[in-house]
Amino acid sequence: MMRRLLLVSNSTLHGSGYLDHCQQQITDFFGKDVKKVLFVPYALHDRDGYTKTARDKFRTLGYEVDGIHEAADPVEAVRKAEAIFIGGGNTFRLLKTLYDNKVVSEIRKRVLEDGVPYMGSSAGTNVATISISTTNDMPIVYPPSFAAIGLVPFNINPHYLDPDTNSRHMGETREQRITQYHEEVETCVLGLREGCMLLVEGSKATLLGSTNARLFTRGRPCVEYKPGSDLSFLLTDAH
Repeated sequence: MMRRLLLVSNSTLHGSGYLDHCQQQITDFFGKDVKKVLFVPYALHDRDGYTKTARDKFRTLGYEVDGIHEAADPVEAVRKAEAIFIGGGNTFRLLKTLYDNKVVSEIRKRVLEDGVPYMGSSAGTNVATISISTTNDMPIVYPPSFAAIGLVPFNINPHYLDPDTNSRHMGETREQRITQYHEEVETCVLGLREGCMLLVEGSKATLLGSTNARLFTRGRPCVEYKPGSDLSFLLTDAH
């Protein structure tokens, strides 16, 4: 499998600007062969403004950006893309619009069969997985399915938060919600804390960034992984 993915937990880290915390990983990932990136701004309502934000940032890194919503035919835009970046926002709106524009299967084909590099941030990371069932968002719209693009055989929870022992909040913790997910579904969940990202190159997966990730597997204790950890075992169906 030719897939190349950079799955980022969040687009902005506290105290820094848009994608500042991962700009080195972006340039390492896309390299010099990619000249233009197809940006998918479907997760936010203001697609023009969101595309301008991405375009301005990527230009400083040496890449041009086309917004998929600017194309007359979104499927054809995916077919011609050198690289794809799906940004964050509301995951339900993002997935619904991907289905509405009939690009879910086309993105999967371009990434898994043609080797087109795929970058996701937050909601864009969610839709790269098996399903969006472990997103943190409110279902403001209803996609035809929770099944996502399926570029990796597991789920991710971006912006993973540890329980705050000093908080008086009595709602469920993120860990409790993932446990509830595992009461229904077996698929493992990788909790990416902010500042965390996963690099996938073929059958190899490596944790990058400045924070640990937490892996939740049904019926087993959760496990912490540090940046630099080899998580390639997650890419097999036998994990």
